[in-house]
Amino acid sequence: MDPKILFGEIFGTMFLILLGDGVVAGVLLAKSKAQNAGWIVITTAWAFAVFVGVVVAAPFSGAHLNPAVTIGLAVRDMKFDTVPVYIIGQMIGALIGAALVALHYWPHWKETEDPGLKLAVFSTGPAIRSYAFNFISEVIGTFVLVFVIMAFGDHTASIGPLAVTVLVWSIGMSLGGTTGYAINPARDLGPRIIHQLLPIPGKGSSDWAYSWIPVAGPMVGGVLAALVWNVYKGLVA
Repeated sequence: MDPKILFGEIFGTMFLILLGDGVVAGVLLAKSKAQNAGWIVITTAWAFAVFVGVVVAAPFSGAHLNPAVTIGLAVRDMKFDTVPVYIIGQMIGALIGAALVALHYWPHWKETEDPGLKLAVFSTGPAIRSYAFNFISEVIGTFVLVFVIMAFGDHTASIGPLAVTVLVWSIGMSLGGTTGYAINPARDLGPRIIHQLLPIPGKGSSDWAYSWIPVAGPMVGGVLAALVWNVYKGLVA
């Protein structure tokens, strides 16, 4: 297990989740100075969170920060030996980042009445619950993410964090309104586990019935992006 990959992904994903879920907490939780700042603030800050995560992780792991990206790149190149260490690092980082968000906003959980808002800080949910179309939304959003990352170059680090920031910002603004654009299994599953485990005042269900959508949808989207990318690259070569 390569420690550079492991710790690069842990720290990069930790900062991604801390700042990404952090802005959602700021916008949704009661008595936050950012309360009701809106969707543009969330999508913009999430994009900036990606920037920070990539800067932290890129020199050590290439900054996947996302199992769907890791799996997509592995399918593209047919190289799977480092997949487990990437995903382990991403999940550990997501758990730590979500726990830090819970701690940072601790007084605000009690002040917030709606348990649905508390869950939304940690994990995504659909605007209209339709498992089939929610799944399709996550597939499409992640397909765009992984395909365009492949278009940038062989590694996220090679094109710089700003390009990925703009990409995630674009996906959030254009495609995120249906499901909250998880487009990253670790981003959703890790914080959902933290929501389940921590004694957050007044929390409700962690909505495990929906939880497979932001895990399976992005994984399928990442694999499809890799397969289509290889075909596309063959056609234009």
